[in-house]
Amino acid sequence: MSRTSLTDRFRRLVGLEVKAAPSLADASGYYFDLFGATPTLAGVTVTPHSAMTCAPVACAVRSISEAAGSLPLHVYKRLPDGGKEKATDHPLYKMLHDAPNSFAPAALFRTQLMADALLQPWGGFAQIVRVDGGKPAELIRLDPRTASVAVDDRELEPTYKVNGREIAGADLIHIPTPAYDQRKGLVGEGREVIALALVLERHGSRLFGNAARPSGVLSLKGNVTADTLTTAKAAWQASQGGDKSGGTAVLPTDAAWQPLTFNSVDSQFLEMRTYAVAEIARLYRVPLHMLMQVDRAQPRSTESIGQEFLSQALLPRLKSFEQELELKLLTPEERDQYAIEFNIDGFARADLRARAQALSATVSARILNPNEARQIGFGLPAYEGGDVFENFNTSSAHAGGALNAQNDNNNQEAA
Repeated sequence: MSRTSLTDRFRRLVGLEVKAAPSLADASGYYFDLFGATPTLAGVTVTPHSAMTCAPVACAVRSISEAAGSLPLHVYKRLPDGGKEKATDHPLYKMLHDAPNSFAPAALFRTQLMADALLQPWGGFAQIVRVDGGKPAELIRLDPRTASVAVDDRELEPTYKVNGREIAGADLIHIPTPAYDQRKGLVGEGREVIALALVLERHGSRLFGNAARPSGVLSLKGNVTADTLTTAKAAWQASQGGDKSGGTAVLPTDAAWQPLTFNSVDSQFLEMRTYAVAEIARLYRVPLHMLMQVDRAQPRSTESIGQEFLSQALLPRLKSFEQELELKLLTPEERDQYAIEFNIDGFARADLRARAQALSATVSARILNPNEARQIGFGLPAYEGGDVFENFNTSSAHAGGALNAQNDNNNQEAA
């Protein structure tokens, strides 16, 4: 019995039978939603490309993707005591930490792949090039502009086609979109919010393109033919349009110009733009200050907001990235011995004081020794005697400490 028939029987058994896609006649927007071509209520069509022309969306995507690209990615070996150490001798280490291929550094590769996951339907994809019986040798990002990836998830295990050619899921890194509907992606699910921001940006551009003056009505008296109207309109736009707006207009005696005043929508323009930015922040779960929206008082410190960005927006995406790499690049036996993880300690590198205080506390608590703290925090080499786990604030005072022993000897000599 074929694999498909077994799958179909199982799906019917558990009530997961997939209905056929509707025909074009009764699709009710199905195909338009699927391909992202549905016009929004604002009258514009939102695609991943046009969404990146919206400044708040571009800022949110870059905040998450560039943070993921800047964090170090390591292959760790699990130790018997529950700890772990860098497995720099593992074949995957240099590919993930330094360069996944011969033409793209690791930071750029991760940044672009994460941006694809935040923008594209289904997420971001990279092909695994295997050699010597299946060993991963390179990772090649599939640029959505040139590589069309079709995903069929009607079966229990999804199948993939790249530019019409079927490819095994085990040979494809798939960083899924955080959207509820994978077919639409975040841009598809939030297209109305993004469309509102785009319309407001275009309205502002047109407004200030006319020297921040609303349009008006040019009226001509008497019997006016269509040719006369066309000629008058062209002459007016030639003398008052574009960079000539705001100059002195000379009108014939049978013409009058009546400027229009701002309406309620124009007067609330800034408030609507603020609202649109906040909605995009909610869509990507990014704090408002990450989108440069700092005109509102923040009830929390910048550090707590940064921690919120790390835990709410960044960490879920990093964990999805890590687990996909482990699933596709490590064998089942290796997964028990190795782990692929981002080092989020690098996220706090910009704050020298906070980093130094945190490392000092870990050394005092005997979590790290001084040499480990020097390497993690500052990339400094080890020094002799720095591998000892001791609290320098208290260890010399307790019984058996070096300072205490020296005091005992001095007391004996004095006696």
